[in-house]
Amino acid sequence: MTETLTKTRTVAIEREMPHPPEKLWRALTQPHLIAEWLMSNDFAPVVGHRFNLRGAWGGVLDCEVLIVEPGERLSYTWNYAHDDRAYNLNSVVTLTLTPTAKGTHLRMEQSGFLPDQMQAFNGARQGWQGFLEKLDTLSATLD
Repeated sequence: MTETLTKTRTVAIEREMPHPPEKLWRALTQPHLIAEWLMSNDFAPVVGHRFNLRGAWGGVLDCEVLIVEPGERLSYTWNYAHDDRAYNLNSVVTLTLTPTAKGTHLRMEQSGFLPDQMQAFNGARQGWQGFLEKLDTLSATLD
C-alpha cells in the first residue's frame, strides 16, 4: 500500500506596527473592530467558539477559535466551502504579537493551502496585505 502525503502551503506575512500589542489585540478580538479591517463577523475570543466571517463579495467563511493567548496569539480555522475543489478551503489563521521597542511585530500565518489551490493561495497573499494595512490604520485611531 502506498501512502500519498499532500504537502500544504502557508502564507506568512510579518509587519512591524507602531502600536502596542494591547491596541492590536483589541482590533483583532472585538467584533466591531474586526468588521472595520477584515469582515463582518460574530467573533468571540473564546476557544471553541464557532463564528462566521462575511465577505463583501457575499461569501461566508466558517471559523472556530483554536487559541486565545491575550495580547500574544490568536488562532482560528478559516474554512470556505465551494463546489469547485480549488476554492474549497480548510485552513488555519494564526496571528502572533511580539512587543518591540517601536511597537509590535505582527506575524500572520494562514496554513493549509493544497497544491491545486494556487488561486486561493495567491489571493490570500494579496488579501492579507490589504487586511493588515487596514489593521494598522485602524489601530492608529484607537485610544
